[in-house]
Amino acid sequence: FGIGNYNEACRGIVMRYTAEWRDVVRRIGRWVDFDNDYKTMDPAFMESVWWVFGALWQKGLIYQGYKVMPYSWRLGTPLSNFEANMDYRRVQDPAVTVRFALTDAVARGLPLLADATLLAWTTTPWTLPSNVALCVGPAIDYAIVDKDGERLVVAEALRVAVLGEDAVVVGHIVGADLVGLHYTPLFSVFADTPDAFRVVADDYVTTEDGTGVVHQAPAFGEEDCRVCTREGIGMVDATDAEGRFRADLDSIADGKVAGMHVKDADKLLIADLKARGLLFAQATIDHDYPYCWRSGTPLIYKAISTWFVKVSDLRERMVAHNAQTRWVPDYVGGKRFGNWLEDARDWAISRNRYWGTPLPIWTCDACGHHDIVSSIADLEARARAGGHVLPDGIPDIHRHFIDDLDWACDACGDGRCHRTREVLDCWFESGAMPYAQNHYPFENKEMVENNLPADFIAEGLDQTRGWFYTLLVLSTALFDRPAFQNVIVNGLILAEDGQKMSKRLKNYPDPAVVLEQYGADALRAYLINSPVVRAEPMRFAERGVREVVRSVILPLWNAYSFFATYAVADGWAPPQTPSPVAERALLDRWLVSMTQSLIAEVHVEMEAYRLYNVIPRVLGFVDHLTNWYIRRSRRRFWRNDNPRDTQHAYETLYEALGVFSRLLAPILPFSAELLYQRLEAGVRPGALDSVHLEAMPMASAHAVDAELEAAMAAVREVVVLGRNLREQHKLPVRQPLARLEVAFGHGAPADLQPGASGAAAQALAEALLAIAAEELNVKQVVVVADVESLVVLSAKANFKTLGRRLGPKMKAVADAVATLSPATLRTLLAGASIELAGELLGPEDILVVQTARGDGAIASAGDVTVRLDTVVDDALRLEFVAREAVSRVQNARKAAGLAVEDRIVLSLRPQSAAMAEALAVHGGWIAGETLAIALRDLNADHEDVICGGEPLAMALELAT
Repeated sequence: FGIGNYNEACRGIVMRYTAEWRDVVRRIGRWVDFDNDYKTMDPAFMESVWWVFGALWQKGLIYQGYKVMPYSWRLGTPLSNFEANMDYRRVQDPAVTVRFALTDAVARGLPLLADATLLAWTTTPWTLPSNVALCVGPAIDYAIVDKDGERLVVAEALRVAVLGEDAVVVGHIVGADLVGLHYTPLFSVFADTPDAFRVVADDYVTTEDGTGVVHQAPAFGEEDCRVCTREGIGMVDATDAEGRFRADLDSIADGKVAGMHVKDADKLLIADLKARGLLFAQATIDHDYPYCWRSGTPLIYKAISTWFVKVSDLRERMVAHNAQTRWVPDYVGGKRFGNWLEDARDWAISRNRYWGTPLPIWTCDACGHHDIVSSIADLEARARAGGHVLPDGIPDIHRHFIDDLDWACDACGDGRCHRTREVLDCWFESGAMPYAQNHYPFENKEMVENNLPADFIAEGLDQTRGWFYTLLVLSTALFDRPAFQNVIVNGLILAEDGQKMSKRLKNYPDPAVVLEQYGADALRAYLINSPVVRAEPMRFAERGVREVVRSVILPLWNAYSFFATYAVADGWAPPQTPSPVAERALLDRWLVSMTQSLIAEVHVEMEAYRLYNVIPRVLGFVDHLTNWYIRRSRRRFWRNDNPRDTQHAYETLYEALGVFSRLLAPILPFSAELLYQRLEAGVRPGALDSVHLEAMPMASAHAVDAELEAAMAAVREVVVLGRNLREQHKLPVRQPLARLEVAFGHGAPADLQPGASGAAAQALAEALLAIAAEELNVKQVVVVADVESLVVLSAKANFKTLGRRLGPKMKAVADAVATLSPATLRTLLAGASIELAGELLGPEDILVVQTARGDGAIASAGDVTVRLDTVVDDALRLEFVAREAVSRVQNARKAAGLAVEDRIVLSLRPQSAAMAEALAVHGGWIAGETLAIALRDLNADHEDVICGGEPLAMALELAT
C-alpha cells in the first residue's frame, strides 16, 4: 500500500471524526476552541516536538540501547513500561519443569553430579528454543537427590514441593559451586553460540517458586539479558517481529512451529520435550499478564534496539517537583504517582511504526555519526546541501515526505546520513503538548514561558503512568520545573456490569441517546457527583442519569416555574433597590444565608480543586430551595394578608435563583443559561448576554447567619425524625397529633436550648418550633432539657466489632459497658470515643439502646432525640377528616383546570355522622383553604369520595 498512502489514510481518519468530536463536545457543554485548535499531526506541532528531542539530545539525555522491552507483536513495536502497565488481565499459562543434563561434572571434580540433571521451571515454554544459560543463586543451598533412578538437582527449600517426600537426598551443593558447569542444549538450533549452555549465578534468583534454577533467554527477559550480557554470552532470538517463530529455523520441534505464533506454539513445544524425555512436570498457572492497551493482544518481552530518554538521571528532580504539585485526591500523587517516580526507568521513545512524528535522527552509513534535526528549516538546509531540489520547501514532516532526504556526512566525509526509520512514541508528543500546541520556541516564546506550569490538568487515573508522567519528564528535563500546579484525577467509568465499556460487547447505552433523552446537564451531574471525581471507578447506569433528572433537574425547573407562575400572575418585577435582608421573614433570611454560605463554600473547595466536595453541596441546595423554602413559603405567594411579606418572598426567591444560576453555570451549563435568560438577562441592571460571561458570584459575609442555619438544620432534623415515626406507626401526615417532645444534645444550637435568654432568642426559638409543629402536624412541640426525661439509655458491647480485637478481654469490657452512665452514653451518641478497661472504644463498638419513658414513639439522630405522642382522640380524628376533605377538593380544582387564584362555590353533602360533625366544626377552615367564597348544601346526586374513612359527596363551580 505504501507508507505515503497509509499515512494519508491515517490523516483522513483523524479529519473524518473532527466534526463528530466537535458535536459531542459542544453537546456535553465543554468550552473548547475548535477554531483555534491544534492537532499533533500538524507540521507546527511536530516541529516543536523535534525541538524538544533536540534539546534533550544536547543535554545528553538521549541514547540508543539494546534492551528487553514490553513488545506488541500485533503492532510490531516496543511499548514503554508505563504502557505495559495499562492493561493487565488474569490469564492461564502453562508452567513446565524441564530437564537440563549436565555434561562435565565429573571432569570438574563433582562426581556426585555424574549424569545429574538440573531442573528449571518456566511459564513461557516458547522461550526455551532461545535458551543459552541456566542461572542459580550463588548462596542458595541445592539438594542432590535420587528419584525413580534419576539424579536431580533443585533448591533444597523447594525440594519437597518439586519432588515430593520420597526423593532421597544424596548430597548438597551451594549455587556458587555449580557455576561453570555445562549442559546439553534442549534444542540444537543455537548449539554453536559461543560460551553458552553453562551455569551462571546471580542474586535475583530466589526460592519463592519454581526450582531455584532459572532458564536464561536473554532476548526475552530483562534479568536474563543483564546476566548474559555480563557473562559475555551471545544473544539469540528464534522469533520475528510479528511474534512468530522464524521460518528459517525449521529444526525446532521437527519444523512444526516454524511460522507459528509463539503463544500458539507452547503445546507443540511441550509435546516435543515430552517425547524426548526432557519434560519433568507440567501444570498451569493463573496470573496477571500485560496486554497491549491498543490492540488487546498479550504482550511478550523482547530485546529491541531502541532510543531512550535517561529518566534515571531526572528521577530526584521529578520527585521534588511532584512534591510541589497538589493532587486531587492527594493519595494518587503521594502514593501511586510518587512510588512510580521513585522507581522510574529510562523511557523507550522510538516505535517501529509509520504514522507519527518521525525520529529526527540521520545516521551516517559509513561511520555511524548521528545528525539531529531540530527544525524544518534545518532539514531543508541539510537536504538542499545533499543535492535535493525543494522548490516549495518541505510542507510536511511525516515519514513519506522526508524518509528519502539524505546528505553527506560531515564527520567522516565518506558516507551519507539517512534517517532512522522509527517514529516517536505518541506519549512523547503528548508530553510535549504544553510547548508544541503553541509552536514553541519558533513562535509565542514569551507567552509560553510566562504561562507554565499549567494551573491545572485533569485526566484519568490510568494517566499516572501516561500523560501525567510524560508531562513531568519533559518539563523537568527542559525547564527543571513542574508541568502543572494541580491535578484532578478521575477514576474509570465502567459498564454497569463492572467490565470495561466495549464496542464489541455493546455493554453501554448509546451516549447520543442518553443526551437526547435526559439532556447533557443530567449526564454531567451524574458523572461529577459520582466516585469518578475521587479517582475511583464507577459503574455507569442509565437509571442514575434518570434519577438526576428526577431529583435535580426537574425540581430546579419546578422552582423556577413556581416563581414565574405567581410573579406573572401578580405582575411582580424586581425592585430597583433590594429590601434589607434584616426586614424579611425568617425563611427569607435563612435562604439568603444559605445561598451566601454556599457561595463561600464553593469558592473554598474550587480553590482546592475538590469537585467531590463542591457538587454535593451545589446539588443539595436544590433540595433546600424546593423541599424547604418554597414548600414552606407557598402561602406567602398566593394567600398572604401581608403584601410586604409577599414582596419579600418574591424578592428572596428571585435573588436565590439568579445567584444560583451563576454558581451553577460550570456544573449544569444549560440549565444555568436557561434560568439566567428567563430571570436576569435584559432584566437585572448590568446583566450580560449569557450567564457564562458573568463572573462567579462572591459571598457576602454580613448576610450569613450561621446560628440561624444551624438552628434551622436542627429543626429539619426534628422534622425528619418525626416523619419517620409517622411512617413507622402508619400515621398519615394529615392526621394531627397532640405533642412532640424534643431533646437537643450539647451540639445543638443555643437558640433552641431550653431557657434561651433574650426576647429575640425566644422569638426565634418559637418561630422555629412552630415550623416543626406545622411540618409534622402536631399541636405542640416542646423542648425538654434532658434526653433522659424522654428515654431510658442502656448499652451493650458490639461483639461483632470487638470480639476478634479483644479476645480474652471481651467479657471484662462487655461487663464494663453494661454499667456505663447515661451521661457517658450521651457522649457516645454524639460520636465521641471512650476508654474502658484499658481499651479505646468508639460509637461503633457500643450499641446504645433507647427505650421510651411512658407512652409514645422514640427516634434519635446525633444530638437530637424526639418522642411523638401517637394517641389520636376524637377531636384530632375530626380534624384529619377535614384535611382529607380539603385534599379531595384541591384535586377536583386541578381536574377542572382552575387556576391557582380562581375562587369557587363549593357544595357538600356529608354521608356519615362523623363527616357531618367534621364539616360543622371545620367548615370555615375548609372554605378558606380551597378558596371557596361559599359553602352550600349539595342537592344533586354525586359519587361519594372518601375523606379519612368518611364518605362525602361534593361539587364545585367557578365563582363569578
